[in-house]
Amino acid sequence: MNFYPQERVALFIDGANLYSTARALGFDIDYKRLLEYFAGRCNLIRALYYTALIDDQEYSPIRPLVDWLDYNGYTMVTKPTKEFTDATGRRKIKGNMDVELAIDVLEMAPHLDHIVLFSGDGDFRRLVEAVQRRGIRVTVVSTVRSQPAMIADELRRQADSFIDLTDIIQHICRLSDPTAGQETSGDNRHRRPDGAPSLPTEIDTTPKPNQRKTA
Repeated sequence: MNFYPQERVALFIDGANLYSTARALGFDIDYKRLLEYFAGRCNLIRALYYTALIDDQEYSPIRPLVDWLDYNGYTMVTKPTKEFTDATGRRKIKGNMDVELAIDVLEMAPHLDHIVLFSGDGDFRRLVEAVQRRGIRVTVVSTVRSQPAMIADELRRQADSFIDLTDIIQHICRLSDPTAGQETSGDNRHRRPDGAPSLPTEIDTTPKPNQRKTA
């Protein structure tokens, strides 16, 4: 992992995609440790976290996570989810944040030397290519060690560097997580990153990397 102390770095976190990846690997992310891990290796300018919120509910299950991140060094980018009915008559929730993330990357690119993208979504390949043409390095964080792999092959090939989450689990997992450092599978019950007993899960609205989006 090539980071340099003086290079200007920003983290762009696709919340739903990162949640799905951690869940597939069976561990819980400590977002405080994640921020400290990268801040200790470069000149970290900003860490942005993207997620959709269900606003029409009295209680949004992800709100405690959003509030905690907002107070602890992350820039939150949110928007309301939209409910729609597909061709089969099933009600679905749409909460894709790709456009918001892409616009922010392009706007911040002139002020950065290195972008770290937490996502395996193949739709970001063209974004990575556009940023690289401006002389900026791009590292993608996801995993190939789940079944199936959570990163699209075209995105991994386009990136300058690839970090598999399993290689940094010991630096970003909850210290009480018994599966830390192991390649496991199972449910991810996102606990409080500040050590409190519980934290609601991210809204998983991101399609798998190799699946075509239908809405």
